[in-house]
Amino acid sequence: MSSLVPSDYAATLESIKRLVHEARYIAQRRVNTELLRLYWQIGAAIIERQKTAAWGSKVLVQLSADLRAEFPTAKGFSPANLRYMRRFAEAWPEHDSIRQRPVGELPWGHVIELLDKLDDPELREWYSAKDIAQGWSRPVLAHQITTPLHLREGTAPSNFLHALERRDSELAQQITKDPFTLEFLAIDGDAAERELEDRLVERIIDTLRELGPGFAFVGRQVHFDVDGDDFFADLLFFHVDQLRYVVIELKTTKFDPRDAGQLGFYVALVEDRLRKPQHQPTVGMLLVADKNESVVRYALAGTTQPIAVSRYDLSPAEQAALPAEDALTRAVALELDDHPQRQANPSD
Repeated sequence: MSSLVPSDYAATLESIKRLVHEARYIAQRRVNTELLRLYWQIGAAIIERQKTAAWGSKVLVQLSADLRAEFPTAKGFSPANLRYMRRFAEAWPEHDSIRQRPVGELPWGHVIELLDKLDDPELREWYSAKDIAQGWSRPVLAHQITTPLHLREGTAPSNFLHALERRDSELAQQITKDPFTLEFLAIDGDAAERELEDRLVERIIDTLRELGPGFAFVGRQVHFDVDGDDFFADLLFFHVDQLRYVVIELKTTKFDPRDAGQLGFYVALVEDRLRKPQHQPTVGMLLVADKNESVVRYALAGTTQPIAVSRYDLSPAEQAALPAEDALTRAVALELDDHPQRQANPSD
């Protein structure tokens, strides 16, 4: 039977499967666009009626019941959702412009998050664009708004401007945040070490998500032999969009100037031993529990390696429950063993 299958059958099958997936994706986007258009029109109609008549909550309850009776298989006509439709039309009053804006590509649940958590139109536009560009899930969108990403992104103190070429320093600065929000690492203080590791393994994906798009895990405790002396970089990532290695050190203590020297040492090693000609310069990111901004500024002025220093947000109880740095890096290694496809291949 297999002899009847042409030699190019497998390639043709894959090509057709791609066409089907693309068509389904396009259809889903069109359905979503039409759904947003419908919801906006319903919301605009409610607003218009409320200008001339007493369309209060009781009327919306009646409208909800009548729409559900007419369209029993359709979802989305609850009184609460009708109120969101009204708010949607109020927030974006120009219907024709929705299709040209990022919000026009978002799922309805994401639009609700924007309406619930943001009042500023410019911030709604900013988070809509980030959502589309980075493919956030609804919980991630909610997290980024709540921990305000627009105030954290690209704000970590660094020496990139002096240690890198101007254009490259601006790119490298974009991948920093201050503070990082790692509250998902919170665990009970009396947990056993193995339980700590298990909990951390469950959260590695959240860690990568908080770092931002483009980060791929390369390794932990990356070994370097320097004329017979052994050194181990804690965590090494590769930013696939900017084509650069990023060395990350996480300290459970307040920033110490010696931390910058240690991280600069590892950045120099990665730059010399691992960086390929097609790669951009390596940078280091130090995540600390607390920092004195003046001490950070002086410490960064004293190193030529490109380094940024960020604080991460944890409550005092969560901070006390956080395990030592070696437990964090071991947890990353366990997750990598379970999901080897997450490793980066920077030489590609």
